[in-house]
Amino acid sequence: MANKKGSNDQSSDLGLASIIPLLEKREKARDEVITASRPLVRHCALAIKMLHSGEIEEAKKELGALEREMKALPKSDSSFEYLFEPIWQEVVEAKLLLAAVERKALPKADELHVPPATYLLGVCDAVGEFRRAMLEALRVGKKADAHYYFDLMNSVYDQLSVIRFSGSLLPNFKPKQDMARHSLEQARSEILRAKD
Repeated sequence: MANKKGSNDQSSDLGLASIIPLLEKREKARDEVITASRPLVRHCALAIKMLHSGEIEEAKKELGALEREMKALPKSDSSFEYLFEPIWQEVVEAKLLLAAVERKALPKADELHVPPATYLLGVCDAVGEFRRAMLEALRVGKKADAHYYFDLMNSVYDQLSVIRFSGSLLPNFKPKQDMARHSLEQARSEILRAKD
């Protein structure tokens, strides 16, 4: 009976013990990516804040530091690329706002070297930043600047509004598209009230 039991134990061994070190290695690599990405998000947030405060050169320095740090990141497993999506979205948002503030053409996805789906999410978020800039312009009495940002919101949303794909192809896009539309509707009401 003892020999038979030993045989059963051996035949039911799935070799899971050998998988655990592989998963531990992947977990360590993932944690390294997450740790490295946190300062990058802060660079973007700070740059956006500076742009709204009119500190354009300081914002450019912050974005320059971000780009240098992104290039210095260790190469990771491509399956961890999704961890960088929030950073790429923030980069798109910051770069579009910088272009808007400087009255330059808005950069396209290939110019920013970001995945197309992630670019779309960043563009949706940028609509909200354009509204914020519009409100600040209204607050200080710069109506021409306010109209510039409102027109930009309109133009960008017109391009976003025709994009219709399932959530499996463009995860999170529909909610962000809806938020962009809501920002535009609010902005329209705000700019009309400012004429009174």
